[in-house]
Amino acid sequence: MKTFLKYAFITTLITLYAGTTRSQNQETDDDYDKYVENDVVSLAGKKGFSFSTKAGDFLFKPYALVQASGTLNYYDGPGLETPYADNIANSGFAIPNAILGFTGKAFNKVTFNLSLNAAQSGGALLQQAWFDVAIKEAFRIRVGKFKTPFSHGYLTTLGETLFPVLPTSLNTAVTLPYSLNAVNPTFATGFDLGVQIHGLINDRWNYQVGIFNGTGININTASKTMSDDYPWLPSLLYSARIAYMPKGPIPSTQGNPGNLNDDKISIALSGAYNVEAENESSNDLRIGVEFVWIKNRWYLAAEGYFMNMKFTKRQMISQAYNFWGAYAQAGYFFTKKLQGALRYDLFDRNGADMGGLLNMPAVGLNYYFVNSNLKLQLMYQYMGRTGHATQIDRDDDGVGLPKHTGTVMLQYTF
Repeated sequence: MKTFLKYAFITTLITLYAGTTRSQNQETDDDYDKYVENDVVSLAGKKGFSFSTKAGDFLFKPYALVQASGTLNYYDGPGLETPYADNIANSGFAIPNAILGFTGKAFNKVTFNLSLNAAQSGGALLQQAWFDVAIKEAFRIRVGKFKTPFSHGYLTTLGETLFPVLPTSLNTAVTLPYSLNAVNPTFATGFDLGVQIHGLINDRWNYQVGIFNGTGININTASKTMSDDYPWLPSLLYSARIAYMPKGPIPSTQGNPGNLNDDKISIALSGAYNVEAENESSNDLRIGVEFVWIKNRWYLAAEGYFMNMKFTKRQMISQAYNFWGAYAQAGYFFTKKLQGALRYDLFDRNGADMGGLLNMPAVGLNYYFVNSNLKLQLMYQYMGRTGHATQIDRDDDGVGLPKHTGTVMLQYTF
């Protein structure tokens, strides 16, 4: 992997040099293809370094994203793994992402993308690696490592999210009353390896249907087998999403100061079935619904998701567990540089058969340094708990989560 990183970095430097020595070749509207998007940095309408052949049958463009953050987390005593820990923990400075990649297209049929995240390690160092073949606009095939088609929150371009962190209900593990040799699942399925069929129909309908390993971003090898409970079914992640966009394709952004005159709506349904997920301990069924509206300076979104977790027969636990989460968030540009943000997040973390919810309001402020590609994000979130039958249930539901969180993040994109 280190050798791969070295060669990828050298290749990018050569490409940058080629772009500058060839008159800093600029993209035009004809060059740009929405499928060149990389899920990291929005390239729509941006000028910059790129390399293309004179015939226009090949385009190669590097990109980068660097985020530096400072976080202060305050915990209740029972909110940590041990009640004797300090109230201030998991605080300080971090590099959430340091991504270097390139994207492009070839022969007006194939688009491709590869990115490395130096802030990660192991298999997650390779963030993405895919190519996409266009049979026609309504039928494309994508193969490699990329975002699974579930959740508006994850499918948003990484550098254009409303808050510096995703909703807690989306990326936090559920809790179970068992001590198992497995990792408790989250709603988000994130990046994974697989194959996907997708396309845009009549500029109104976007569909995605894919099969993935179901092991997430940290594993880049083939490690799955056949299901024990369903011998005819491979133990993989089966995922699908369909979105209706009555006003045409919607950009995957939650705030862009260069795009304040849009009027776009998306209503989407998604589903995923992870067969024998989490070290072959359970079969996880996920269902999600989304609504997004970008109207001039406004960004509005609401999303809900449900998960049925059923243990495999070998676990000898007949009971299934149901979990749900939901959030609504809004952003408004007071000026072309300043965006306010609000979010309310609900999470049934301990299962529908037990009382109690986590409710997590958050407020934020984003400042865009126009023409310099810098973005400053500030955020505060409070974790509340309601409806629990006992104090023990209340404490257990918040284990590992801070009661107060403050985050400041500065981001640079290229």
